[in-house]
Amino acid sequence: STNKIHSMEMDYYTAVDDLKPNDTAGADMIGTVEFNSACFYRYANLDLGQLTKNLQNDAELTQKTVEAFIKASIHAVPTGKQNSFAAHNPPSLVLAVVRDGSPVSLANAFVKPVSPNHHGDLVSNSIAELDKYYGQLTKMYGDGGAKATAVCVLEDVELKSLKDHVKESVQEVIITAINAAFPGKGA
Repeated sequence: STNKIHSMEMDYYTAVDDLKPNDTAGADMIGTVEFNSACFYRYANLDLGQLTKNLQNDAELTQKTVEAFIKASIHAVPTGKQNSFAAHNPPSLVLAVVRDGSPVSLANAFVKPVSPNHHGDLVSNSIAELDKYYGQLTKMYGDGGAKATAVCVLEDVELKSLKDHVKESVQEVIITAINAAFPGKGA
């Protein structure tokens, strides 16, 4: 997570089966579940050369696979405990960078855990820290051979380092990434 978990919350639960025979009445389940609320940073990278090789150099299949992977990475939500907590939150920021150079994780943006404050909530402050760190990386190392960078933000956060790469929708981010990864093929 981008934030430090200060304490775990406890959810006490019981479940009773009202259809049990009279001689077996009582709680079927009783216990506690620990939970917290966090803002998560997820990261993935693809080696297009290796993927193409693994798919027997089928360019069309590679493009379709990459597009499906990007969409799944954005829209997939872990299924654990969804009946209890209904954490069906879509990402508040989607960033795609297509580059010839080495992959770059932005996880170090959160070495100092983010906290809500008078400037913003946990999510908007996390986005601001990621944006700031991206700017620091590109200032120090350059763009790392970036062919395209695209970002879409749900929150009302003023991006500074990524402001020239803002797209209106997640679909535009996907199209930008696919067009950069597969020039001339179009998404």
